[in-house]
Formats: sequence, C-alpha cells, structure tokens
Amino acid sequence: MPDAQAVQYESLEKFRRNVNKAQIADLMAKITGGKVDLLSYDEVAKRIKSRQQIEMGTQMIPLDKIVGSVGRYRDFTRTFLPRAGVRPERWARVDAVMNSLEGFPPIEVYKIGDVYFVRDGNHRVSVARANGLTHIEAYVTEIPTDVPLHMEDFERDQWIIKIERAEFLKETKLDEIRPGHGIEFTEPGRYQILLRHIQVHQYLRNLDLAREGSDHRLSWEEAVASWYDNVYLPVVEAIRRHKLLESFPSRTEADLYLWIAHHREQLAQRYGLAPLSPDAAVSTFAEVHSERPLEQAVRTLKFGLHKALGDLDKPLGMSDEEFAEARARYEAGERTLAEAEQQQAEQASGADKTDAADADASAADDVDVARSNAVRVTA
Repeated sequence: MPDAQAVQYESLEKFRRNVNKAQIADLMAKITGGKVDLLSYDEVAKRIKSRQQIEMGTQMIPLDKIVGSVGRYRDFTRTFLPRAGVRPERWARVDAVMNSLEGFPPIEVYKIGDVYFVRDGNHRVSVARANGLTHIEAYVTEIPTDVPLHMEDFERDQWIIKIERAEFLKETKLDEIRPGHGIEFTEPGRYQILLRHIQVHQYLRNLDLAREGSDHRLSWEEAVASWYDNVYLPVVEAIRRHKLLESFPSRTEADLYLWIAHHREQLAQRYGLAPLSPDAAVSTFAEVHSERPLEQAVRTLKFGLHKALGDLDKPLGMSDEEFAEARARYEAGERTLAEAEQQQAEQASGADKTDAADADASAADDVDVARSNAVRVTA
C-alpha cells in the first residue's frame, strides 16, 4: 500500500503542475483574446428564463461537456484547471481519494441543452480531468429551454446570440411576417439594436401619416413589415449588388446592415446630410472598410491621402449629385435615424413629465378635498 505522505506529496505536485497550466492558459487568453473562463450558470439561466426543473437521476456524463459552474466559475478555467485561489490541500485530498479504493459520491449538475453546469463538485471535476478521465458520475437536473443549445455554442458567444434571436423573433414575429428573412448576427447585442430601428421607423411613419391627414397608424406588425421592406431589404440588396460580403467573409448581411446604418449616421452628422440612399451608403462604406488586411491597408492609405490633400469635402465614393441631393433633403427637414430616436425619446420624456404633473395636481386636489371635509366635520 502506498505511503500516505507520498500520496499526499504526489497529489500536491499534480496540483501545482495544473495551476501552472492554468496560468499559461490565462496568459495566452490575454494575448490572443480567447476565452478560458467557465460560464456562470446564473447568467445563462437568467437569459433562457426557464422556471422548470426536471430531475433526471444519476448518470455518467462527459467531462468535456461541463462548461460552467453555479458559484465557482472564477476558480477554474474552462477545462477545470485550478487557479491560484483554489486551496491546494483540498484539491490534493480529493485527488488522493480518487486514486484510492474509497471513491466519492456523484457530483451534482444542471443540464441546459447538451451541456452541464456544476452545482456541487467542482474540485472533483478538476481532479477527474487532471487524472485523464473522460466521464464522471453525476446527479443531473435538466433545465428545459426552447432554444437548442449545443457545446459549440458555448465556445464563443453563440448561445447569447441564439437566445437574443429567439427573443427578437418572438417580439417581431418576423418569421411569420417575412419568412426567409435570413437575419443572422455573428455578435451579441445586435438584435436589440434592430428592435430600436423598427420602433423609430414606426414613429417616423406615423408622423408621416399624421402630416398627410390620415387617421391610420401603423400597428407593430405593420411597422415590422414596413421596416423590413423599406429600410432593411433595400440596404441588403445594395450590399449584394456591390458584392460587399466578399470583403467581409466572416460576417453576414445583417452584420453589414448595422455597420452601414452606423456609417450612414456618422456621414450625415459630419456633412449635414439626410440619410444616404442604400447604394450611396454601401459605396461610401466600401471605400473605407474591409475585413481583409490587404484591402483595408489600401483603403486606409487612400483615405489618408485624400485627407492630406484636403479632398474630403464630401464622402469618398459619393458623387456630387448624390451629395447635393442628400444635403437638399436635410435642409428640407429630413432627419437621420439617430435624430428621430432622440426626438422620440424627448417626446416620451415630455409625456412622462406631463403625466407626473397631472398626477401631482390630482393628488393636490385630493388633499384640498380632504382638508375641506375635515373642516366641515370639525365645524
């Protein structure tokens, strides 16, 4: 039988080796921008908004499908290498038990999609992986979700994007209104921006209808359809005509739509223009942006040259006729998306203040009535 002190020493040495590996992994992540942290179960559970739990009992689960933890997600890397904050004695004690005949009880995990989050047993998972095991016994509680989540979704931020997409489609019903719309993003946080675009489009269209003397106002479903047909799709068609995706091979049309929308706002503010036409917005964007390093270097050099020569009285890639037309529309009162959004927010704020003032006045009236009644009762 191995000497207990020797086993403890070997376990501590194994712990130190794995801490060193964790430090190297963390350093490489800082250099490359990669992600080596475990996911927080609470963050994921909050996003999927599930309230149901299904007890699945004890089963053997793959260690490499454990991607997060309930409370100790900062103590270990994504591969459960222990960081310096983990107590060496505890880790070594678990390692010694694992390599003895004693064994230990099942860990406890939550299952979301086809991945797992440790509820209890982080040290056991870390030790099991350090010893080259591929599976571990676990008591599994499944958290159902309507969004199919897989292991690869958690390698980057795809799980967040999938949830945001599901929320966007639930709110807009775009799958029903415009089947085959093809709106997909490669980064999180983008679907919320689209919702704001639709809200501002609804606001502007209803202002137009009011000016035209129409009693009709766009419903939310009508606004979604109108935004897609008259705002989003024309830009996407311009992206296709200019073959812009060739310069952005890892992006989608929806990614480019938002970048071009931001680019259009910047040009409008800088030059005092109404929103550019889809073709003008795409062509001016293509003049200065590319995801391919060589193309971007050429575009940056070209832009710098024009700037040095003082030749930026209008955006690169925009004709004199297009520039004059956009300036005329601006002087006639046409405003950008950002300006319309600000105006909408100011009106909403004004309405809130009016409601608050009315409420204060009503409360004051109630006090006056109460005082009058009190006087009559006293008399």
